[in-house]
Amino acid sequence: MRGTGLVAGLGLLLVLAMGQEEKALETGSCWPRASCRDCIRSQPSCAWCKALNFTKAGESDATRCATRGELLHRGCALKEVVEPRSRHQVLEDAPLSDSAEQETVTQLAPQKIALWLRPGEQHSFSVRFKRAEGYPVDVYYLMDLSYSMKDDLENIKKLGNDLLAALRNVTKSVKIGFGSFVDKTVLPYVSTVPAKLRNPCPDRYEQCDSPVSFRHVLPLTDNASEFESRVSQQRISGNLDSPEGGFDAIMQVAVCEQIGWRNVTRLLVFTSDDVFHTAGDGKLGGIYLPNDNQCHLDTDGLYSKSHIYDYPSVGHLAQVLSASNIQPIFAVTGSTLPVYQELSRLIPKSVVGELKEDSSNVVQLISDAYNSLSSTVNLEHFQLPPGVSVAYESHCEDATRSLGGHSGVCSGVRINQLVNFTVTVQADTCLEGPHAFALRVLGFPEEVHVELQTLCECPCSQPEPHATHCSGGHGTLTCGVCSCSPDRVGPLCECRLADAAYLQEGCRGRNGTGLLCDGKGQCVCGQCQCNSNVRGQHCECDDTSCERRDGQLCAGRGRCQCGSCLCDQGYAGSACDCSLDTSACLQDGVECSGHGRCLCSKCECQTGYFGRLCSRCPGCQTPCEEHRDCADCKAFGTGPLSQNCSTACNHTTATVLPEPAVSEQWCKEKTEDGRILLFLIEGMDGGTVRLTVKAKDAVADQTAMIVLGLVSGIVVIGLLIIIAYRISVEVLDRREYMRFEKEREQARGNEVNNPLYQSATTTVINPRYNDD
Repeated sequence: MRGTGLVAGLGLLLVLAMGQEEKALETGSCWPRASCRDCIRSQPSCAWCKALNFTKAGESDATRCATRGELLHRGCALKEVVEPRSRHQVLEDAPLSDSAEQETVTQLAPQKIALWLRPGEQHSFSVRFKRAEGYPVDVYYLMDLSYSMKDDLENIKKLGNDLLAALRNVTKSVKIGFGSFVDKTVLPYVSTVPAKLRNPCPDRYEQCDSPVSFRHVLPLTDNASEFESRVSQQRISGNLDSPEGGFDAIMQVAVCEQIGWRNVTRLLVFTSDDVFHTAGDGKLGGIYLPNDNQCHLDTDGLYSKSHIYDYPSVGHLAQVLSASNIQPIFAVTGSTLPVYQELSRLIPKSVVGELKEDSSNVVQLISDAYNSLSSTVNLEHFQLPPGVSVAYESHCEDATRSLGGHSGVCSGVRINQLVNFTVTVQADTCLEGPHAFALRVLGFPEEVHVELQTLCECPCSQPEPHATHCSGGHGTLTCGVCSCSPDRVGPLCECRLADAAYLQEGCRGRNGTGLLCDGKGQCVCGQCQCNSNVRGQHCECDDTSCERRDGQLCAGRGRCQCGSCLCDQGYAGSACDCSLDTSACLQDGVECSGHGRCLCSKCECQTGYFGRLCSRCPGCQTPCEEHRDCADCKAFGTGPLSQNCSTACNHTTATVLPEPAVSEQWCKEKTEDGRILLFLIEGMDGGTVRLTVKAKDAVADQTAMIVLGLVSGIVVIGLLIIIAYRISVEVLDRREYMRFEKEREQARGNEVNNPLYQSATTTVINPRYNDD
């Protein structure tokens, strides 16, 4: 039975400890731990006291784990407090360069840092960057040679001298290379008819090169004549579908050593007039293997595995370009500009420019893009260990800045302008052994190497075996705590293990039948060592077991004592969550409108009433409704109470006034016979109510006048409408008649003047009467 009780007690103790630990993690407080190692790993605020005689009688060694302030308050000397803090040390910090003509160019500092982090604690250090004047640049020109780029190729053949001259305005060391692409040489991307493979031009009399996925034409060189010579040998090609295979080409340019990249600023100029294929499109041609991120250029500079590996995805391409420190410049025509602008948002340190239909503006476009890229400083981290996070704060002076986030960014940075970044690092857990990660400004090869270790061990002196402090050599002393030999127990190893079971009887309450130390402590040498915030001979008094409100013991308005809240003045309740202040329940000095009582600063309303102040009651009569019948019977002897008015209204007196001054305080109620009753309610001493009632005649006359006025108005308006209608009809009729008469007169005139309406006349001369 004792063994069963011991196991049950330990189980309950473990459950309670886990619950308290979760609360400590939520609030950021420090929960007692059995060892210094466990203590400093639990919370960044925890410290350990290694003083030999720090614990008092009945206290366990776990109470050595607390905040620094609490340990000092309890008498631990400052030199005895073990509290490792995060720190860093600069191991290498070469000065920043002003010009790239120096033997060693340094634009990022410091170069090497050692960092020690305590889990859960943030630590910051500074990083500086300054653009050196004349820093070298490598430019690789990657061109779409599908048939729609025919006119562009002619301008690119003359590009070498102009491009080198433009870039040499900002740096003396410039190299330029060239490559081309079309698409994968399988259906449905290109025609596999042998004649079309040899000459894919739509006009069979025009000579075109065979389509290729990618052709590396010229490694990086500073010879403009060689660039123009090699580019002038290129001919246009063709394919079937609209999207091009540019992603395959970009991948090979990024990973192949044949390109000749130097450890300087790297620019990749990508020109095209159409959109691109991406991962998954290869399945249309029976290609399902994902891109392997490897170089596959043959001796002729051709990508030889395009028919085996699929196109890379956008994320894959962005990762490779960042790792290779290559900044892409997408020079594309206006029709595809929105697509490449969206692509640029997914690829760090990339820009998009609109290319004219014949590529005549490509030199200016590259020059502007280079200036935009080089003036944007973007500090990021690489190879970050798991469980470690990094945040940045940029200090850019008059340049555009960014706060926090996964990278530090400053835009509009001038040459030789100093930019500072505050880098904040945090480790969430302990890391096994040393780790490393790097910080780098995108587009520049230099890095800040950070050597990282986590502080998960106590910096105490070496363990002391057979220490005298441990009862004359019965244990090993580590950070002020005795680790007893197998046959000894106790804080100082003062008891034999064989006597432990016998001594446990003194740790049981309730007549020796309860749990050891009530399940809230440990029985050591016959005495209970209670957990934190627990006290009593048998740990029966727990000062953390009171009710909580909003995550606080006793709602933060009292203190917990042995499981009960002792509330501050003005509060009550089992959790001190009930305020005794009644001001929130008062209105005009009346508590809860006289229809309830105030409990915990809230009104508890009577049946039928509701609202914050119990002022609303849909089924209750208003004061006007309550006194309406008494006003009617007292003033005029009418209404439902006219038969027993003296009895029913014995608490009421009424005064009738013929022309009182009616205001908003007067009641306006409708009686059973349809009259409007106007009266004023006033209280009197002795519990009676005084009613001032307006005379009935005045109200009746007023009603009659209103009705008469309405009827008269309606009649007048009706007559006016009829008269107006008759006048308008008469006017219209007269106009129509006059127009008719006018038209008839015109018709008569036409009959007189028209020969058709005149009769014919014949004159006959009688010879008899002729004088001749």
